[in-house]
Amino acid sequence: MNTLSISRRKFAHLLGVGAAAAIVRPRFSVATERPTVKTAPTGSVVVRLSANENPYGPSPQAHAAMNNSFDACCRYPDEANDVLIEKIAKINGVNREQIVIGDGSSEILKLCAETFTGPTQGKLIAADPTFEAILDYSKANGAEVAKVPLTGSFAHDLGKMGSAAQKGLIYVCNPNNPTASITPKNDLRDFISKTPRETMILVDEAYFHYADSPDYESVIPLVKDHPNLIVARTFSKIYGMAGLRCGYGVAQPETIKRMHPFQMWDSVNIMALAAASASLDNADQIGNGRKLNSEAKSFTTSELDKMGYKLIPSQANFIMFDCKRPVVPIIKAMKERNVQVGRLFPALPNHMRLTIGKHSEMESFLAAFKQVMA
Repeated sequence: MNTLSISRRKFAHLLGVGAAAAIVRPRFSVATERPTVKTAPTGSVVVRLSANENPYGPSPQAHAAMNNSFDACCRYPDEANDVLIEKIAKINGVNREQIVIGDGSSEILKLCAETFTGPTQGKLIAADPTFEAILDYSKANGAEVAKVPLTGSFAHDLGKMGSAAQKGLIYVCNPNNPTASITPKNDLRDFISKTPRETMILVDEAYFHYADSPDYESVIPLVKDHPNLIVARTFSKIYGMAGLRCGYGVAQPETIKRMHPFQMWDSVNIMALAAASASLDNADQIGNGRKLNSEAKSFTTSELDKMGYKLIPSQANFIMFDCKRPVVPIIKAMKERNVQVGRLFPALPNHMRLTIGKHSEMESFLAAFKQVMA
């Protein structure tokens, strides 16, 4: 493998964390003006509220960092990888040996499935419903997959999940996708402390930045005391980088070492690393992202409440609500009106998962939804 010939300091400058990025600081509202919708074959605008994406995209600083990284595109991304790892470790109060960077947090989930599940490692225990990717990865690895229904409050049923585990891996998506619900912090902390060390626990915190409930907290601080705990994070959500693919995992060094042999070399491209690194330097993006999402979410949930639809309390950048009838025909009818909403989750066949987009996009959704449900 070629080694990047420029210094880490020089590379940090190319990432846009130097003077050029500091001088030019467009307001966050600039990012809100970028087009975020696709065009249908008929020429109509498609409103995409189906994949929990952040419609505002990466920050202006991240765009500047990508532009500044062009000169390094001919090199392997070792230095950029190191720069990002150091920043992530510092922000989370851990050592760099406790970080693994992935091609989105999806790669972290895949690494965990390949490392900790399978015929010799054990089965995967997951909620139903939850984010399905790790279930597919585990099945492909030859593992048995056990699904445990969520509780009546849409939290993970940690007691039943623990009872079903024998070595292997327990997957906890918190906040959970597709329900946008949380598992209370005290319950999760107690569960982690009581789970035998031979059983691995993966907590997926993809939507961590949107959660504002006092009953929610990250479990990254618990990693230091629990060698069987892994936490996955992503730059796809609050940082608007779903198309760039960058995420990371936090665990104890020995756990990270177990995962490394299953990881593809240089799996994250230099543009994504540049954007991620610059995003961590932008103190405003998290607060702005939360505010914009919260305002559009409040508007949407208020309108749905007026229409008589019951929502699951949301701690993410999307909502899930009961349509009172099978959702599949509604999804199809919405698509015919150029509004894309979330897919079917068989455990909740009458519920629709809806990404919160811009205010104008939510107005388009409500107009189409009222037509479909009339």
